[in-house]
Amino acid sequence: MEAAAKLEQIRRVVAGNGGGLSTSDAQELQDRVDERTAEVAGCVKAITELGVQVKDLDRGLVDFPSLREGEEVLLCWHVGEDEIRYWHGADEGFAGRKPLAEL
Repeated sequence: MEAAAKLEQIRRVVAGNGGGLSTSDAQELQDRVDERTAEVAGCVKAITELGVQVKDLDRGLVDFPSLREGEEVLLCWHVGEDEIRYWHGADEGFAGRKPLAEL
């Protein structure tokens, strides 16, 4: 997060000589980081309640459980893909993605 990086920068400056910054600047940024973290956690919770598995927040990677001949498989999508095109076995992960045509 951008706010987290800025907060760390401010903490380093304040820990040094202060650099004209107050501890309230750091606290304000910490509050913003905490708010954004809570927002993300709420979104992840809402997504998982729909049955979707959030695999990697940084990449925007999610899996959708499905069945193939009675066996659970995962339909796989990540940010930047315009539709779900891949799947993988429950024990394979992203590296084992295969085109849906093979499903």
